[in-house]
Amino acid sequence: MLKEVKWSNNRVYRTHDKHEPVEFYLKALANSTSFDLLLGYFSTSAINVLSLGFASFIHNGGTVRIVANHILSKQDKEAILAADSGDFDSSIIDLTDIKSLVSNLNEYGSHFFNCISYLIANNRIELVLVSPKDGQGISHYKSGAFHDGTDTVGFTASCNFTYSGLVRNLEKLEVFLLWENSRSSKLIYSEAEYFEVLFSGNADYVDYIDHADIEIAIQDGFQGKSIDELLVDEEMLLKVKGELQNNPFLKETIEQQQDFIHDLRNTPKFPYPSGPRDYQVQAYDNWIANNKKGIFAMATGTGKTITSLNCLYNEYLETGTYQAVILVPTISLVEQWEEECFKFNFNNVIKVSSKSPWTDAISEIQTSALFLDPSFVIISTYASFPRSKFQFFFKKLNSVTLLIADEAHNFGAPSLARLMDEVHLKKRIGLSATIDRKYDELGNNLIQQFFDSKPPYTYEYSMKTALEKGVLCQYTYTPHVVYLNDDEQERYLEVTKQLYRFLDSETGKYKDCQEVTDLLMRRKRIIHKASNKKIVFERVVGEELIKRGDLKYTLVYAPEGKDYDYSQEDEIEEEESIINEYSRIITSLDEFVTLRQFTGGTKNRDELLTKFSNAEIDVLISMKCLDEGVDVPRSELAFFCASTGNPRQFIQRRGRVLRKHIEKSHATIHDLIVLPKRDSEENKDAIKGLVKSEMARVYDFSSLALNSHESFRILEDELDFYGINLYNINEEE
Repeated sequence: MLKEVKWSNNRVYRTHDKHEPVEFYLKALANSTSFDLLLGYFSTSAINVLSLGFASFIHNGGTVRIVANHILSKQDKEAILAADSGDFDSSIIDLTDIKSLVSNLNEYGSHFFNCISYLIANNRIELVLVSPKDGQGISHYKSGAFHDGTDTVGFTASCNFTYSGLVRNLEKLEVFLLWENSRSSKLIYSEAEYFEVLFSGNADYVDYIDHADIEIAIQDGFQGKSIDELLVDEEMLLKVKGELQNNPFLKETIEQQQDFIHDLRNTPKFPYPSGPRDYQVQAYDNWIANNKKGIFAMATGTGKTITSLNCLYNEYLETGTYQAVILVPTISLVEQWEEECFKFNFNNVIKVSSKSPWTDAISEIQTSALFLDPSFVIISTYASFPRSKFQFFFKKLNSVTLLIADEAHNFGAPSLARLMDEVHLKKRIGLSATIDRKYDELGNNLIQQFFDSKPPYTYEYSMKTALEKGVLCQYTYTPHVVYLNDDEQERYLEVTKQLYRFLDSETGKYKDCQEVTDLLMRRKRIIHKASNKKIVFERVVGEELIKRGDLKYTLVYAPEGKDYDYSQEDEIEEEESIINEYSRIITSLDEFVTLRQFTGGTKNRDELLTKFSNAEIDVLISMKCLDEGVDVPRSELAFFCASTGNPRQFIQRRGRVLRKHIEKSHATIHDLIVLPKRDSEENKDAIKGLVKSEMARVYDFSSLALNSHESFRILEDELDFYGINLYNINEEE
């Protein structure tokens, strides 16, 4: 890297000469992985001047070690102290996003100093501050060395690493190349040895200064000497940076750096420097072994999106292009998948839904395909996928295009299943934490045939494994019994007796007919809307409020108003009355709590989730719109009021709450369990089905909770009365 750079012929860089110090620093930064500076004065303003090169250097994993005088600007001292105390916003810093990094380092405002604090706190910039042992004079070194892992370029200079030193003063910098001659190599080794002694804290000729004791540069000077080079005129800095472009050699270097960053942003990559996790590599290998088809049955929160996009990334490495169609249930997930694609630098993304114009973009891809092999990712809702308008374009896509079906259980819906035989894309991945479609063996078989994957699927990563390995956070689970009132219990029994008329004596199952569907829905609504739920909910929320002092980072799943089908609507309309009732209960407990509903009609969803993560909104309350794929990793407390017996729903909801966050140690889940009153042996058998349905959820939640034995004990009396063994409930007939 450093050996390949075209350095100035005489190895000298001078201010206002054809080769300036800024040119040297930009070239060295772009071609090294670390550098050491031994300085008199240091100012982060120099990093701002070199923002293009410095952003690339940091993005590529570069680290800086600095030994300097203990006199700094006020802003730099504040940035260092913020790093020491952790008092900065790490959420706005993403070192994998080169565009954002360049922007932050280039602006010289609050984001700039926040970024500097982050880099210092994470040891990407390490500062050792010194002063002479006798208290007289100052540190006045001006040398350094850049390293690329193999070679080293050293330098000595008249200039400090400051804005003034780089662009305002008349300065000189001389370069030494390790490989060039013995004089250069001896000087570099000598300087390196001297630097290590100083940086390690072992130099007995200096005092090492604590960050809290940094002296701040003031306009009137310090110790009789002017040090205005540490005091930055922001307007002048911006002006001078623009004027630097007039130097043709420097302009060429800057343009090369801009081209490098452009290529960096548009070349696909795995988004995290550590690379894919072992299980994500295993999923890819299994997919390859299954002829590039398969189902990834992975627990919510374990990185299904990254795992599947890693397969697409490996396709790019193999072929030089990336081509994919991704199917998702909702428009929110279209946006979320787009963000994940951008992290991989899959930048040619086309969104297909009722709210996105997309036909021209896909037409352009298909025109390009006549002459070359274009890269693209098309993200479509399941609702848009079967429509003739999209199918017209879809059928023309190259058969090597990868199909990724997120929440792939939706693919078994009749309106989508009928298209399976017509899908010509050979490479396929189905993603779901709960691939099984309850009561739909036909749909399950079609999905398994389509992805050529049966249990145990192409790759499985269970919630138990995710909890054990720390991929998801641990949780406590508390069930709360809610009894039906007399009227509700009577209506439940009445509907159950009507259902007996449709029971198949041979199979023991209800007949498949509309009457059965209607009766099951009537009975389900009785459970969902059990009036005592609101009383228990108010009590439990109130207890948590007293214990915690607030309700920050709380999710509430209110009872549902009606069912919906993802294949029919891009956005789901939900019944408002129930969710409003539960919202009022929360706000009545604390008038200062901030609560927002997250429903099919909610606008600015991403903004809402961001505010929730930042504690600007305390509580998010939903019915189903937080079920599939929506990321809310900051959630710590959850109330499940929906009484769902559908494993897919309660597993998805638990996964929402268990996503990891740096400031979250564990999660707390409260679950409202609807049961009949234990006052009659006569109707025990008729009601036992309801109890088992609720208890199946209790077992699933309790078995993996930190307090599993405690949560089992809460329901011992109920289980004994109905003769239900919770430990083998899934095997019971």
